Amino acid sequence: MSEHSSRSSSTSVALVTLGCARNDVDSEELAARLETAGFDLVAEPSDAEAVLVNTCGFVDQAKKDSIDTVLAATDLKDDGRTRAVVAVGCLAERYGAELAEAMPEADAVLGFDDYPDIADRLRSVLAGTPHVPHVPSDRRKLLPVTPVERTADAVVVPGHAVAEPDLPDGVAPASGPRVVRRRLDSGPMAPLKLASGCDRRCSFCAIPSFRGAFVSRRPTEVLADARWLATQGVRELFCVSENSTSYGKDLGDPGLLESLLPDLAAVDGIDRVRVSYLQPAELRPGLIDTIARTDGVAPYFDLSFQHAAGPLLRRMRRFGDAEQFLALLETIRSKAPAAGVRSNFIVGFPGESEDDVRVLCDFLTAADLDAIGIFGYSNEDGTEAATMDGQIAAEEISDRVDHVTRLAEELTAQRAERRRGETVDVLVESVDGDETEPGAEGRALHQGPDVDGSTQLRGLSGAVAVGDVVSAVVVDSTGVDLVGEPT
Repeated sequence: MSEHSSRSSSTSVALVTLGCARNDVDSEELAARLETAGFDLVAEPSDAEAVLVNTCGFVDQAKKDSIDTVLAATDLKDDGRTRAVVAVGCLAERYGAELAEAMPEADAVLGFDDYPDIADRLRSVLAGTPHVPHVPSDRRKLLPVTPVERTADAVVVPGHAVAEPDLPDGVAPASGPRVVRRRLDSGPMAPLKLASGCDRRCSFCAIPSFRGAFVSRRPTEVLADARWLATQGVRELFCVSENSTSYGKDLGDPGLLESLLPDLAAVDGIDRVRVSYLQPAELRPGLIDTIARTDGVAPYFDLSFQHAAGPLLRRMRRFGDAEQFLALLETIRSKAPAAGVRSNFIVGFPGESEDDVRVLCDFLTAADLDAIGIFGYSNEDGTEAATMDGQIAAEEISDRVDHVTRLAEELTAQRAERRRGETVDVLVESVDGDETEPGAEGRALHQGPDVDGSTQLRGLSGAVAVGDVVSAVVVDSTGVDLVGEPT
């Protein structure tokens, strides 16, 4: 760490995070770097002298939300307290100088390579020194093609940083590898990054070009992160990456996740571990067994199906079809009948026929999923799909999305209704009511954070606290949300 970075500063800074749980981890790395360098972290942008917006660059709506958030933050400068607004994250990395030119209201646009020196960069911006934004390049080319020849030390990989020896206590674990992280959320769930980047070449996705090739964190670092999170009141670890089923392949052990998950579940203070972003084509029998049958690991399968029509999936540069996916679901449920399963689907991909939509709807009806996300296709810069023939009109895509979404909502509501009578373990995330009528809300094992619904607890005989795990019988449901009464 440079002498300039370690100099004391009382400058207040707020981080605003958009997008996925992976971005949450990245923001917490930035927060640790800034706090260690003497910045004062505040929760509200209106209270900050500097605002960092960690943007999302995935799809059109996410890009718009990111730009709107940056512009809204720049409006705070009119009140006099906020002096600088900086864009970081995926949108900033993906577009760099182009974004800076299009959005002069922002004081700087910083890429991933700026993260290790974020404190110096921010001080320079506050001092009025112009920042020259980066010209984006394909980050996949920064690492060797062969996974086992890669090392995260060769490039900046957000969310993977290991601390210098002099990092203050309270910012990272007290022993073992000390990850650079400072919690920005006090809830009992925290995302835990397994890896970054992706080696797949889905024709609709631009993420690998700006997130780079797939790089796993070493198990020692993941476990150190988990142990530290447990000391911060975390009870559920939400393992995230662009493709969790690839974890370990660049470390020479493609089955490494099967041995890591039990170790994570054994961390003192952790009640459960949840894995996200599983590729069906890479879901090994051993990994299914580990997720379905390991104590402390949630029997939860976040499967990236994207569609069910085989020929259309080939155009997407993906594998499988409805028949294969249903067979996979049957295997999962033979090992864990109450397992939670969720997936996202793209509607309106170039060349999608009405027949393909029927195949998708038939699959959804048969799959019995707990949560379904439906997204309308949109062209992404630099992707193969953007140049394909068979582009579908926006109005038709919207109509198809509406049709499939209505079906998905009906099916997931029916699935939740069929959980009546089940006993579920609910991680309490909020409490309400009073001593005479206490209430609480949380998530059962089959409910992932933010997108899979929640479980309302009623009929509590005594007070419960955030972070408690309450066993309850499901007595009612509304949509994907459940109502449970403690056993």
